Amino acid sequence: MDFNINNAVPFDEIKTRDIAFHYQEIIKLLGENVEREGLLKTPIRVARAMQFLTQGYGQDPENILRSAMFTENYRQMVVVKDIDFYSMCEHHILPFFGKAHVGYIPNKKITGLSKIARVVDVFAHRLQVQERMTTQIKECIQRTLNPMGVMVIVEAQHLCMQMRGVQKQHSITTTSDFTGVFREQKTREEFMSLIKNS
Repeated sequence: MDFNINNAVPFDEIKTRDIAFHYQEIIKLLGENVEREGLLKTPIRVARAMQFLTQGYGQDPENILRSAMFTENYRQMVVVKDIDFYSMCEHHILPFFGKAHVGYIPNKKITGLSKIARVVDVFAHRLQVQERMTTQIKECIQRTLNPMGVMVIVEAQHLCMQMRGVQKQHSITTTSDFTGVFREQKTREEFMSLIKNS
C-alpha cells in the first residue's frame, strides 16, 4: 500500500512512511484486513501518534530550564505539584499516566515554573519505566539549577498491569527520588505536607 502522508507537516515524512509500513504488517499478522475501510489510514495515524508520544527524544530538558533561569536570593522550597503526564511503558509499549510532584530549594538560581512541567513532559515523551523517569527529572534539575536539593514523586497507573497480566484495575505505583537537603527527614516531610494540601 502506498501511504499518503499529506498534512503531516509536524512529522518526518520518511520516518512516518517507514513506521506506517511496519504497523500495517503488524495489523496483518494480527489477522486483520488492512484494506478494510476502518483500517486504511490506521498505520499512518499510529505512525504519527508514536512520533508525538516519543517526541522527548528530540528535546533537551536542560536547555528548557536554562531558557528561563534567573538569579534570585530565595532559599525556601519551591514545589510544583500535580503535573499531569502520559508516557509509554518500554516493556509493552502501553501507556502509563498520572501526576508528578517536583520540589527544589534554590541556591541562587530559579527557573520558570512552567519549565518544571515541561521537563516532566520531555522525559515522559520517551519509552520509559517510571523509576528511571523519576530519577531523570531529579538529575536534570539538580545538574542545571544546582539547587540545595531536589525531590520528585511520581504516582501513576500502568495499563500494562490493568489491561493484561495481573489486571489490577485500581493499582497505583509511586516512586520517589531526592538529593541534597531532601535527605533530611524533616525536609522530606515538609515536601510531603505541601503536596498533600489542596
